[in-house]
Amino acid sequence: MSALEIIAVVVSFLGIWLTAKRWMLCWPVSLLACALYFKLFLDVRLYADMVLQALFGIALLYGWAVWARGKHDAGEVVVEPLPPLQACVGLAAGAVGAVAIGWFTSHYTDAALPWMDSTLSSFSLVAQYWTARRHSASWLLWIVADVLYVGMFVFKGLWLTAGLYAAMVALAVLGYLRWQQARRPMPA
Repeated sequence: MSALEIIAVVVSFLGIWLTAKRWMLCWPVSLLACALYFKLFLDVRLYADMVLQALFGIALLYGWAVWARGKHDAGEVVVEPLPPLQACVGLAAGAVGAVAIGWFTSHYTDAALPWMDSTLSSFSLVAQYWTARRHSASWLLWIVADVLYVGMFVFKGLWLTAGLYAAMVALAVLGYLRWQQARRPMPA
């Protein structure tokens, strides 16, 4: 456990908590978390997750812009349903990305866990895109990915990060429930 990991965990937890509450501050906080984890994953040779942090940075900028436009007059971010076809396309893209990234990292890098790392990274990109598009279903994908991430980080000895991802499972459940409630019409 390094100082970098401790700081990254705290900042990441704050970013996810702010996202679950649908507060715009989640975006800059999450960008900082990405930068910290980029360096940490480079240090422990989880290259797909390192690149994922850079891609998350781009996705976070996109999400920030989408959320800024997708608010009620009261300032709350509007939650949108995920159409079934879009869900299928997203999951298929995640699978294709997992195979492509896994093949590349298993053949051309010294990645520690190329297939697991690549699969989780690819589906995390799908979940991040769905989050940016304000789909409550994103939290369901985050729950599955985060549970698997816990195991990977335990295996790599990143105990604090594994603990963060375990907490992120709970935050994802909270986020899903809050976002589902936000889809319901407000009482008159």
